[in-house]
Amino acid sequence: MTKQKDPKKIVLAYSGGLDTSVILPWLKHRYPGVKLVCFAAELGQGDELEGVEKKAYASGADEVIVKDLRKEFAEQYCYPMTRAHATYEQDYMLGTSIARPLIAKHQVLVAKHTKADAVGHGATGKGNDQVRFELTYKALAPKLKIISPWKDQAFIDDGLTDRETAIDYAKKHKIPIDQTKKKIYSRDRNLWHISHEGDEIEHTDREPDWKRCLVMSVPVEKAPNKAEYITVDFVKGNATHVNGKKLAGHTIIETLNEIGGKHAVGTTVLVENRLVGMKSRGVYETPGGTILYEAHKALEQICLERDLYHTKQQLALKYGELTYYGQWFHPLREALQAFMDQSNKVVTGSVKLKLYKGSAMAVEASSNKSLYDADLASFAMDGYDIEAARGFIDLLGLPMQVRGAKQGVPK
Repeated sequence: MTKQKDPKKIVLAYSGGLDTSVILPWLKHRYPGVKLVCFAAELGQGDELEGVEKKAYASGADEVIVKDLRKEFAEQYCYPMTRAHATYEQDYMLGTSIARPLIAKHQVLVAKHTKADAVGHGATGKGNDQVRFELTYKALAPKLKIISPWKDQAFIDDGLTDRETAIDYAKKHKIPIDQTKKKIYSRDRNLWHISHEGDEIEHTDREPDWKRCLVMSVPVEKAPNKAEYITVDFVKGNATHVNGKKLAGHTIIETLNEIGGKHAVGTTVLVENRLVGMKSRGVYETPGGTILYEAHKALEQICLERDLYHTKQQLALKYGELTYYGQWFHPLREALQAFMDQSNKVVTGSVKLKLYKGSAMAVEASSNKSLYDADLASFAMDGYDIEAARGFIDLLGLPMQVRGAKQGVPK
């Protein structure tokens, strides 16, 4: 097997967090003479990118590129996922999963622009993000070298084995970081959500420390005692208005995050099965996304024909799995997206939601594409063929009737 040549220029996915901060000086040591381009994506992290350029240069970057991708993230990633109504293992709304392919895609674009021969990331060898980044690199730029320090034995040999040793390394090399050994949560935040892992959250027999943990939302005990009603309008499965005001996709999500977070909507703690094999426990805050999903579901329930709706629900499981596994640019995900988009052509209307103490309940839904017929749904029998209903049941139940007569009831 031919040894891979050392990279000459690396575009690193840079967040300013602990993992990517310690990687910069280490890469300079690992590959003498290498040029480092830090790429930071503005995805709605709040104030996390403040001073990111200064921090990157102080840690060893030769060039820093920051792109505001919030609109693209909302309308070309979060919205297609919402049309699919995809989750992973029921409760995870894929906030980190959906962001990584976008970051990696723009890394590739930056690599082409700067004539870099490599791309890199700070994901560990135990997590899902390594897969999400690297599958996207492979799909979009198969000839670029992939640099992954946390899977490099030299990185381990230098004593970088966990977040605590990374903090020690940062202090030793005078790398500016915010993390301490007392403040050790690993967080990922973007427009769609914020995740929390580490410390007491890793222990399934302990309740997370909500006051210390939560960022976008309040603990449910601190939510207002009075419900708030909001309306969300959709056109072909895409949210367009909040409370009657037309907004861009990223502004809609930001608005719903603020409203939902105030009412403790969208906070969940779950143990998930990572792609690489082990289970992990995390706390997730997805206030705006939860509201969008509930509103979108209410419209699908009245606008989609039964067999289409049920098939879509089944395919959404696979869609969510592909997204979680980092296969956003997989041809199967793209084909499933075509199905989701076709089914959403009739998902147009308005939904009123009631937000109260952690709950987002769709209480009203209306659409000119609605298949709901109040007269048919009522208990009144006028205009309904009772004889047809009897015959339908007779034919539907015939196989079960024959089996009962010939073979009896199984014990």
